[in-house]
Amino acid sequence: MIGSEPSDRSNLSAPVQNHQSVIAIDGPAASGKSTVAGELAERLSALLFDTGTLYRTVTLAALRARVPVTDGPALAMLADERHIEVTPPSEPDGRLYDVRLDGEDVTWGIRDVAVDANVSEVSAHPEVRRALLGTQRRIAGLGPVVMVGRDIGTEVIPDAGVKVFLDASLIERARRRAAEMQERGVPVDLAAVAADLKRRDAIDSGRLASPLRIARDAHVIQTEGLSVDQVVTRIEAIVRHAFSASLSAASCGNGFPVSD
Repeated sequence: MIGSEPSDRSNLSAPVQNHQSVIAIDGPAASGKSTVAGELAERLSALLFDTGTLYRTVTLAALRARVPVTDGPALAMLADERHIEVTPPSEPDGRLYDVRLDGEDVTWGIRDVAVDANVSEVSAHPEVRRALLGTQRRIAGLGPVVMVGRDIGTEVIPDAGVKVFLDASLIERARRRAAEMQERGVPVDLAAVAADLKRRDAIDSGRLASPLRIARDAHVIQTEGLSVDQVVTRIEAIVRHAFSASLSAASCGNGFPVSD
């Protein structure tokens, strides 16, 4: 079980421990990160942790409690007070994991249109990012883990063993997000979806705290025109190559397989 408990901010200035068994997957919204990471984690027998679930869950909690998404300190306090759990999927409904907020299953609730529209603003607050940083780093220390986000390789786990940045054109990402929404029975306007993604890109890239950017040592993969399997296979090859030189042919650290 992956849980987020009231944060201990006293340790946030401490050096980041060695995280060579972390695969960091970053990229803009709807670039395919979560889907690819889920398949990759399964192939590598690793944990999967999408850090966006934390920000989405805090956003949902804020909307419900009517905490202004412009109020960073209040949002950080909310993040401290609420209990967020991310666990293996319990339902065969397409979910990659279960997300619970104070015990309530909000796996699909955090994918609501209102959450989509506000999560970038919530996650842009330095106070919120600090409140959740300790949790993310603790999870990274649990063992082999595929971590998904916007700033995993640049800020959260800068010493990750492998860093990948996934990208695709705005229209391709809009099509993917629209398809996800249609599968959930949500009415879709492709132009509106594209406009929202463009707005989120601007917020994510322009924020002062941990902006979306490509790590210097990241492997950049343009996913447009590629299937999920093709992207996963490409990343798996990168992982095998990165670890095969220094680790045994049987396993990569404590769980990543590096040989067939």
